Amino acid sequence: MRTRPLKVALLGCGVVGSEVARIMTTHADDLTARIGAPVELAGVAVRRPSKVREGIDPALVTTDATALVKRGDIDVVVEVIGGIEPARALITTAFEHGASVVSANKALLAQDGAALHAAAVEHGRDLYYEAAVAGAIPLIRPLRESLAGDKVNRVLGIVNGTTNFILDKMDSTGAGYQEALDEATALGYAEADPTADVEGFDAAAKAAILAGIAFHTRVRLDDVYREGMTEVTAADFASAKEMGCTIKLLAICERAADGGSVTARVHPAMIPLDHPLASVRGAYNAVFVEAEAAGQLMFYGPGAGGAPTASAVLGDLVAVCRNKLAGATGPGESAYTQLPVSPMGDVVTRYHISLDVADKPGVLAQVATVFAEHGVSIDTVRQQGKDGEASLVVVTHRAADAALTGTVDALRKLDTVRGVASIMRVEGE
Repeated sequence: MRTRPLKVALLGCGVVGSEVARIMTTHADDLTARIGAPVELAGVAVRRPSKVREGIDPALVTTDATALVKRGDIDVVVEVIGGIEPARALITTAFEHGASVVSANKALLAQDGAALHAAAVEHGRDLYYEAAVAGAIPLIRPLRESLAGDKVNRVLGIVNGTTNFILDKMDSTGAGYQEALDEATALGYAEADPTADVEGFDAAAKAAILAGIAFHTRVRLDDVYREGMTEVTAADFASAKEMGCTIKLLAICERAADGGSVTARVHPAMIPLDHPLASVRGAYNAVFVEAEAAGQLMFYGPGAGGAPTASAVLGDLVAVCRNKLAGATGPGESAYTQLPVSPMGDVVTRYHISLDVADKPGVLAQVATVFAEHGVSIDTVRQQGKDGEASLVVVTHRAADAALTGTVDALRKLDTVRGVASIMRVEGE
């Protein structure tokens, strides 16, 4: 066994970074045995050096992250500061000065993953990022390595614990969106500004990463269609229950049936109660993978939090250190298919549309005519009326998103339609 330690620079020492440092210390002997050499925390870059960090030698703390990654003796840089800059510059600088990188930075990888992979290859370094998607759940490595000989056709998942907690509360208690969000905030599941979670930006970044790995093509954040879940109501859940469904914010990555393109999207959707994702409760994540030979696979576990995310970071650290000792690098970017990303209008699925209409004869016929004119076939209709007002719930057969959008635009122009209360896709059937 090599006695000279592998030196690790830690960028960021917040919730995740502090757990990485703690595990490196408390599990030092086990990590040494698994890697084949000791690992040593050689420096910790932070913004507030005066803050007391239990278990970390103050002599290791610095505010000069650039100087830390430029040190010639650093073997691995662990980046858990998030954001685009200075993380991007620090990672490329680390490659240039001889260090491999372990990152949890989903936003950066979704935006500039191709450039970072190219920089890693140019300098003969590793770039690992299991912690960027779904916290502790082993997902990226199975997609990148275990399923490397298979053809993945679909990845469908709950990849944001905050939104799943909120929707689960709305489903199980009948709470409204704001009430469920307030509880999530009080329990620490939601940030003071929850926009990245509830508007789907966090899940969209993860969808871009998953689609790129699953389909061996480059998918950027801008390629991912995104809808948040702030407009989901208790009435939507009541309708879902009548259909034997619940509502989840889903990240959906699909290969076209002809194999010539891919799609990536994030939006709320109704899924049947007997689908495995329907039973994912609280702040947990789960990802459902459909592969040609392996069939259907389910990955489930805590998708966020200091210790779970640090677990994924340490798993990558062990792998990168082993590669370092072997004088090799692990699998990098696989984008050989270069498949185009189709627009949302090409996506085909079912829809649940709730309309506020006038309660008078002929309304249903008018609405049905609009659906027919746009080539959207109706599966079921449910109508309730009272005192001149009515609600009309239409569930369609599978149709292209563009056709549904045209249908809804035309419905809004009808004098008898007072409003489109809700539009939701139906998935997982």
